[in-house]
Amino acid sequence: MKLPRRLGFWLICLWLFLSAALLPPALAQDPFLANPDANAEVVEATFEQQGRALYEAGQFADALRAWQQAADLFQASGTQLQQAMALSNLSLTYQQLGQWQAAETAITTAMRLLDNADSAVVNPAVLAQALDIQGRLQLLQGQAERAIATWQQAAATYQQVADEEGITRAQINQAQALRVLGHYRQAQATLNEANQHLQSQPDSLLKALGLRSLGAVLRSTGELETSAHVLQQSLAIARSLQAPEAIAETLLSLGNTARTQGDSTTALQLYQEAKLASSDISLQISAQLHQLRLLVAAQQESAAQALWPQIASQLADLPPGRMAVYAHIELAQNLMTLSKLSDENTLVQPIAELLATAVEQSRQLADPRARSYGLGRLGSLYESTGQLAESAALTEQALLLAQRLEAADLSYQWYWQRGRLLRSQWKQQIAQQGEPSRSPDLYNRAVADYEQAIAALQSLRYDLVAVHPDVQFSFRDQVEPVYREFVDLLLQENSDQTALQKARETIELLQVAELDNFFREACVAPNQALDALVDQSDRGAAVLYSVILPDRVEVILKMAQQPLQHYATAIDQAQAEGLLAGLRVALTEPAQSLEAQALAQQVYGWLIEPAARELAQSQIETLVFVLDGPLQTVPMAALYDGQKYLVETYSTVLAPGLQLVDPQPLGERSLPTLAAGLTEARHGFSPLTYVKSELAQIEAEVPGEVLLDQQFTVEALQREVRSRSFSIIHLATHGQFSSDPNQTFVLAWDRPIQVNELDNFLRTREANRPDPVQLLILSACETAAGDKRAVLGIAGVAYRAGARSTIASLWNINDESTAVLMNAFYQALADSPLTRADALRQAQLALLQNPKYQRPMYWAPYILLGSWL
Repeated sequence: MKLPRRLGFWLICLWLFLSAALLPPALAQDPFLANPDANAEVVEATFEQQGRALYEAGQFADALRAWQQAADLFQASGTQLQQAMALSNLSLTYQQLGQWQAAETAITTAMRLLDNADSAVVNPAVLAQALDIQGRLQLLQGQAERAIATWQQAAATYQQVADEEGITRAQINQAQALRVLGHYRQAQATLNEANQHLQSQPDSLLKALGLRSLGAVLRSTGELETSAHVLQQSLAIARSLQAPEAIAETLLSLGNTARTQGDSTTALQLYQEAKLASSDISLQISAQLHQLRLLVAAQQESAAQALWPQIASQLADLPPGRMAVYAHIELAQNLMTLSKLSDENTLVQPIAELLATAVEQSRQLADPRARSYGLGRLGSLYESTGQLAESAALTEQALLLAQRLEAADLSYQWYWQRGRLLRSQWKQQIAQQGEPSRSPDLYNRAVADYEQAIAALQSLRYDLVAVHPDVQFSFRDQVEPVYREFVDLLLQENSDQTALQKARETIELLQVAELDNFFREACVAPNQALDALVDQSDRGAAVLYSVILPDRVEVILKMAQQPLQHYATAIDQAQAEGLLAGLRVALTEPAQSLEAQALAQQVYGWLIEPAARELAQSQIETLVFVLDGPLQTVPMAALYDGQKYLVETYSTVLAPGLQLVDPQPLGERSLPTLAAGLTEARHGFSPLTYVKSELAQIEAEVPGEVLLDQQFTVEALQREVRSRSFSIIHLATHGQFSSDPNQTFVLAWDRPIQVNELDNFLRTREANRPDPVQLLILSACETAAGDKRAVLGIAGVAYRAGARSTIASLWNINDESTAVLMNAFYQALADSPLTRADALRQAQLALLQNPKYQRPMYWAPYILLGSWL
């Protein structure tokens, strides 16, 4: 099986990322510590120096005592400036321990002392340093906007003393906050500005850091070649300065870029070079852990088995501190995934020892956050070995610590873990009783824990998805299962309306979370009440929510002014997914029409047949599908009831959740259209012979502009979008939809347009023309081969484009049938008051009734996503 990166890596690496990214003026790799005043009393300065030494060694609990003693002595002697600096450093140390309230109190007191002090006494550089620490705390608390404002104030303060290095450092820190918000383009612009200033300066560690940060942002935006180039510049500077730590960190970042490019061989080589570049044991172990993670993810079991004992033998050489704690945890996490790969229990003992050591070290360091994580992971280990009582006890301890810290990123995991344990106990009781009746106490407690886990995930929404991809958690293994398991728990044979409503809401939340994860930012804003569309806007529509669970396919049906219904089909998940994959292939092969009908009839049996009578009695005309994973790869219009296709009875629509649909009808029918397309071969893609005919027929049906071949450049498209309002944007060009945004694009004459660029086009439009695009049509695109979630790319394009509806093709048919279908669609749309969904259905029926195009491969791939009105 394919092994994922874990959220544990996110927690560990996020701390390392922020610590390294917010570079101090005095220390190379740690957040800065304000310098003590040279005129301070010797004993006070001694405590200050002790605090610094302990902090650098990662002994934060001891550092706290030193900083507190220094602050108390400075307060007693009435030296407010020195007291403020000690409190700033005290806040920084509390931040390292995850004690946010104490950190907030310390920095607030420091800022108050500086605000109240005589302006003639306060050195602006001291104020700027305190602002730096305050901004860091705000960022770690998820207050990225406030952090940006604070660092802007710090930059202005540094400006007062002409501290160019401080100004640049503040800009780099602002860029880190912008990255956390997912504003990669703004972060890139900020870093470009900082780096432009640094270009005129001599080579320095700050210059190397600025380029390294820019390289990481470019990796986030998918500009991988440029990322590698910029990182090579950073590496050259680090090497010219003979700075081994900076060299190692840049090699690690280059390795991450290579890994993102899918070049595991180069990534492993770069990680190895990073290990050899520095004598710093922490960096060496970090490089090896990067190697191990990649080997495990690539299922290179032998290499991973050879590497991990080397790492384990070096852990004892790490100085006591947080790095040592998290290195133990990360190695244990790697071994847990490795043990699943080999299906052996030989690693259980070393995993337990590593986690026990981490828990004990975190206790000695008085680091409750690390202790919570270690205890929780140990509980997960016991869960995997079937020692449920021990697992429950450890999970309770971990959850209690997380709750005290108000750490939602930890508590969601332990609520989920406890919910899993309760769910297992509940299922065991049902099996023992031999009846499906629920054990109310266990069931209700499990439901409550899953609800708490999802609530915590929602509160973390912006933090989780905006984390830099180098440290991004595995959505498929650490977030998605929470939603799916909760739906599984709620949908039982005798589920009541409350349970069905919760399950439906959870599926909607999962759809939003998937789009968030696709964009790596929480940019998707739900804006509709769930029942408003069906109960008020279109009572002739029914919504079908589907979810594929391990042992069944579940469907929740919503019809206007009626209670929710649900039904299930017992089938193994692997079998269901295999059948869907076979159906997708059969639909695209002319020789497999009968096989396609047989498979399509089975899927019809899962989704439609149990409710067919109710749908007919309720005079339903439009079926809106909120589909799960592999079901999205199959056009619902091609489902078969044994006599006719679904499109012959209903209009079909795909929705990424009703909350994301803007239910506005087309209104006026002049439908000004911007149509662009390619007929010639470009950038390795084959010519599209019939596009010229397609665009000509569109031009004959609706007013607008046409950009063909050389006219269809990125700049020309953007200029047209900016210059006037178009109801429809029609792109007849190659493109690909993928679950990876870096592999989702449409092709212009001069270059591909990435999905993340579309918001730049539409942002310009929205500034000049506030009315949204009614319909985006992508008539020659296709989904990535073998990608079960490629329709996420279609949803992503639709959302980025700001279009109310999108029509796209699941596979490309380079045939005149596309021109025929599009001509019929525009005729139906322009000449009658049909809805978007009905117009597409009429166009598909026109092909189905033509003997030349009656096979599904011609008419089925076109799907409507979004508003169907």
